[in-house]
Amino acid sequence: TSESEDEEEEWQPKSKIARRPRLPKKTEAKTKKAAVPRSTVARKMVKKVAIKEEMDVSLPLAPVEDNKMRLLKPKEENEGTKPKSLNRMPEVPKKMEINSFQGKNQNSLVSDEKPSTSVPVVKQEKCDEEFAFDEQPSKKIKLDACPEGKPVKSLGGNKIKEEFEMNWDIVQALSEITNVEPWVCANLIRLFQEENTIPFIARYRKELINNLEADALREVQHALEELRTVAKKTHAMIQKLKKEGKLSSCLLKGLLNCRTLEELDHVSSPYKTGSKGTKAQRAKQLGLEPAALSLLQNPVELNLFSYIRPNTKGLANIQEVEAGVQHILADIFAKDKDTLDFVRKLCQKRYIAIQSTLAKVSSKNGNEKDIDKFQLYHEFSCNIKNIQHHQILAINRGENLKILTVKVNIPDGVKNEFCWWCVNERWRPKQFLKPEFMRLLRSSVEDAYKRLIYPLLCREFRSKLTSDAEKESVMMFGRNLRQLLLTSPVRGRALMGVDPGYKHGCKLAIISPTSQILHTDVVYLHSGQGFREAEKIKKLLLQYNCSTVVIGNGTACRETEAYFADLIMKKYFAPLDVVYCIVSEAGASIYSVSPEACKEMPDLDPNLRSAVSIARRVQDPLAELVKIEPKHIGVGMYQHDVSQTLLKATLDSVVEECVSFVGVDINICSEILLRHIAGLNTNRAKNIIEWREKNGPFINREQLKEVKGLGPKTFQQCAGFIRFNQEYIKTFCSNKKNELGSRALLTKAGALGKKKSKVTSCASQQPNPLDQTCIHPESYHIAMRFLSLIGGNANDIGKSDMQPKVNAVIQKEGLEGTAKRLNTTVHTLQLIIDGLTQPEGYDIRTDFDKPDFKRSIVCFEDLSVGAVLTGKVENATPFGVFVDIGVGKAGLIPVRSITEAKLSKVKKRRSLGLGPGERVEVKVLNVDIPRLRITLDLIRVL
Repeated sequence: TSESEDEEEEWQPKSKIARRPRLPKKTEAKTKKAAVPRSTVARKMVKKVAIKEEMDVSLPLAPVEDNKMRLLKPKEENEGTKPKSLNRMPEVPKKMEINSFQGKNQNSLVSDEKPSTSVPVVKQEKCDEEFAFDEQPSKKIKLDACPEGKPVKSLGGNKIKEEFEMNWDIVQALSEITNVEPWVCANLIRLFQEENTIPFIARYRKELINNLEADALREVQHALEELRTVAKKTHAMIQKLKKEGKLSSCLLKGLLNCRTLEELDHVSSPYKTGSKGTKAQRAKQLGLEPAALSLLQNPVELNLFSYIRPNTKGLANIQEVEAGVQHILADIFAKDKDTLDFVRKLCQKRYIAIQSTLAKVSSKNGNEKDIDKFQLYHEFSCNIKNIQHHQILAINRGENLKILTVKVNIPDGVKNEFCWWCVNERWRPKQFLKPEFMRLLRSSVEDAYKRLIYPLLCREFRSKLTSDAEKESVMMFGRNLRQLLLTSPVRGRALMGVDPGYKHGCKLAIISPTSQILHTDVVYLHSGQGFREAEKIKKLLLQYNCSTVVIGNGTACRETEAYFADLIMKKYFAPLDVVYCIVSEAGASIYSVSPEACKEMPDLDPNLRSAVSIARRVQDPLAELVKIEPKHIGVGMYQHDVSQTLLKATLDSVVEECVSFVGVDINICSEILLRHIAGLNTNRAKNIIEWREKNGPFINREQLKEVKGLGPKTFQQCAGFIRFNQEYIKTFCSNKKNELGSRALLTKAGALGKKKSKVTSCASQQPNPLDQTCIHPESYHIAMRFLSLIGGNANDIGKSDMQPKVNAVIQKEGLEGTAKRLNTTVHTLQLIIDGLTQPEGYDIRTDFDKPDFKRSIVCFEDLSVGAVLTGKVENATPFGVFVDIGVGKAGLIPVRSITEAKLSKVKKRRSLGLGPGERVEVKVLNVDIPRLRITLDLIRVL
């Protein structure tokens, strides 16, 4: 083992060296930058020679917008003109092109990163030939026209494509895993490689991705990263084995065929240093490998007795020799790709069950309460094809707590059929076998199945089920979070936030319609002073003309709700008609002590900060909830059991998608909100705010380019999601002009010369009415042509007479006809039409649900079976939906009660399920008072 440790030590720095070139990100980025446009050209060459030439010229020179449009145009034209089935055919050569290019580029990158598997000299030549005079031109491209000025976003995943070649094709593999057409996968690989963000791709590159939703894009991105991780680890393994001199051509092929980390682990585990070697390796060291191979190829000449060495352990007698040969054969069978494929196919046809039973140990010394939680799984068995995701996660949790024992049950029929096939088909000896050799072959096959293949299959099934369940759980969390973030804001009214409590009192905060803190206080409602405090509350509500109370759902929430409901019923707050709503306070206390909250509300006590947060969650849920780490918002299931990196990446991506799609007004939004816009990060958001404080408000999107750290690529990603309030900018500009007029008089007298020139340059910045829309600057020229086509004016954007003008043209020529006439795609045109016709200040959240305001309360004991109530969805899981019906405990609508017929047709649904915030009408089916469980039936979605 000491030797093996030394080898490990030697190997370690190797891996570090291998990664080192990625830190500066210069040379690699450059090679890639030079390469990306070239690949695009290569892939389009066959189709449109003219376009190819035009592109070659334009790449280093054209401004970003046109460049991007040109890159995409050939593809768009194809898609517009050909039907879908034809459409997929031409993409196949493209995909090949990507890969052949990937091969070349890979060589150049690998050669300076790792000793590669074939002769490095050849690669070096290729490298020089491929990227001659790399340095200078790539720099020029980067500065002048590069739509690939790379913001760092999942760089780790994107480089592997050029580094590592496998025996499978990445586009094909990705397509099989995600069920997305190959041409879409090829496009997505390129888009992600060029560092495009998901919100940008989902909104502005629809024609390239066949109109996929953001969720689907995230799934493809995740699968792509997984495939690349496998490729990367495989190549690291190959380098290591090569260095140790263990790499045979057969093993190399086996490693390059691996598609999952489980397969890689299975193929490479016997060769890992540090382990004392498998039984097969020990037998090979004793020199029994020729005997085993001879038994399969040339058994007539085989004499096992000649291998006996009486003084050597493992070769002392014929039984030990046979056992050694058996171990080598078993090892050969278990690592053979065809054999494994056959047994996997067999398993697909059979009934394979996953079973869980109460563990013997836990029943003696376990915690009763914990054991009862897993009551459903004490004697549980289910076909692995039908088992639900939440059941897998529950079984896994039970197994981790040592309460359950879990096993996968593969029927004996699989073993029998497999053994027959191995002996008679796959490993049938070349010549006649003596009976004792036949017996040895049979026992080797059985040994391979029982000792190696069966455990591998069990691991594969469990790992596949777990990773699918984890992914589903994370996706569910993402969907719930999106629904919560997009809750409709309650604007234009003062709100009183109440953070309930017993001993320390209820914290109150009153905020103005513009989210300013007007007043904070503490009242003690639950210590016998309720009546005296009622006066104080009434006085505050009247003083600030506030008729909406928002109560956090934490400790003492029910009592506080009952207190307010009672006063409202008695009309105590008249003349105000007061209503209240309950809001989730998850994460409010964590936020109230965070550095962000200290910076935002420095003079407030942390307890009062959480009352402010509770009120703001109703006024503008998105702006408030982005301040809290998404996993603390708590809408999901088994969130602590799933991969935390995957959860964080997905939730951050959902937040980015929500903030981007809603859009932010650049001149009033907070730094925290800006961070989550596609393409921006903490530093860039900070720079934007600093620019705004120093130079006054932004007047148009172009000005963003003046901000430090916002290169062409970042601008391309974020520009479409940043809005400008035109009224505000017009007043600002007219004030500026008056100022200028008075200054011009002074300059004649010879003063303020320098200042004048600065101010005029600022005044020359003109507001652009298109900046208030969702139209991307790269399509402004098309939008202006469309406006002149319909006879409209840029100042009419969002006005009521815009819609009829648009309709007139579209009815006459149709969407596709108009798109062709403007030389653009249908998707881009649709986006332009939406941008022009949406009213000023349009908010996509108005289609989502508002909080549920009420005036009275029901208790748990008042519920009767058959009662019909309305409630609000609190959380959604794969087994059902939890609904808050206002009795302090959420009821469950089992998933079987949620059918398509009951869901509202009006709303655009992303999926069949319901999500947090939706209002539903339900019927009580069962009330279990001891276990505090309510079962509901869905009547309809309101």
